[in-house]
Amino acid sequence: MLRLAHWNTIELNQQENNVPSRLNSFLAALALLGMALPATAGVVIGGTRVVYDGARKETTISVKNPEKIAPYLMQNWVENINEADTSKPPFIVTPPLFRLDAGKENILRIVRTGGNLPTDRESLYWLSIKSIPASQKSDDNQLLISVKARLKLIYRPEGLKGNPNEAYKALRFSPLGNKLQVTNPTPFYVSFQTIKVGTQEVDIKDAGTLAPMGSLSWTLPAGASGKVSWQAINDYGGITEAASTPQ
Repeated sequence: MLRLAHWNTIELNQQENNVPSRLNSFLAALALLGMALPATAGVVIGGTRVVYDGARKETTISVKNPEKIAPYLMQNWVENINEADTSKPPFIVTPPLFRLDAGKENILRIVRTGGNLPTDRESLYWLSIKSIPASQKSDDNQLLISVKARLKLIYRPEGLKGNPNEAYKALRFSPLGNKLQVTNPTPFYVSFQTIKVGTQEVDIKDAGTLAPMGSLSWTLPAGASGKVSWQAINDYGGITEAASTPQ
């Protein structure tokens, strides 16, 4: 039976690729305080994003427990990208709750259940995967770290024109006062890795995903000049080659 301690449990939220640095910083802080740290590798998810092909009935992603002994309780669901949107997302994840034993792997199935999604552009949701470690039999107080990973779930309608992994090259950048504005004329979402003006990097950490037919803007770095160059994240979680505006 999976034993879950409800005391000294801390949840870390992973979004995009930020969990390793956040987790390492957190564990380092605990070590400085002299607290015993859990010897855990954590659950491995088979991707950094999920693209749902609208021509298919479902899509999948794997989860694996690399531990030698410890099991995890896995909880999985889909959330709206906008936290203020309280409507029920038109997707379910199966199984929604299960035990993942040490050394085992399971497949999560994401199934569309309906909804009036646009047919001329992609739609974006969060796939949430929460791993809760089991407590060990011990008289000592324990610190359990549960990790909630949020991966982009991109629904791609059948028949969209263009190559989604080339969409970032079609973006249009323009200065707007002390801002840098970008517009997306394609039906695909674009997630940025970096944007530079000349040699100076633009701070995009709070708004790095550009919607289809949408626009974003960021404050230009002081004294920035020159051409704009950028890299995006493709369907497989890889970083694209740099694209740039004319000199």
